[in-house]
Amino acid sequence: MTTDPISDMLTRLRNATAVRKETVDVPLSKVKFAISKILEKEGYVERVETVEVQKRPVIRMHLKYDGRTPAFSSVKRVSKPGRRVYVKATEIKSVQNGFGLSILSTPNGMMTGTEAKKRRLGGELICELF
Repeated sequence: MTTDPISDMLTRLRNATAVRKETVDVPLSKVKFAISKILEKEGYVERVETVEVQKRPVIRMHLKYDGRTPAFSSVKRVSKPGRRVYVKATEIKSVQNGFGLSILSTPNGMMTGTEAKKRRLGGELICELF
């Protein structure tokens, strides 16, 4: 059984918001750091930083809430190791009529679906959240 580090990260986010935790720690990798920076830029998490916990580098995400409601209600992994999903720039759809966010891995790095559409770039559809 192969583990999927990105799915693990998204599950940790989902679980942390379900119990209203203030922070969530995820093992550090370039891809996960890029995804977390996009979530910070788009306003889904308060702050992202790298820290060392027990001599291991981790990404610490400070979660954002509106009162008791988390900034996002659903996180969905689209492209998985067993089934990769690639989209062309013209095939990028809006998530929840523009209220959500899709994250793509493009030849120019990780970016949101709207940014990829503007730059006319396709790529692997990593996840969607709203």
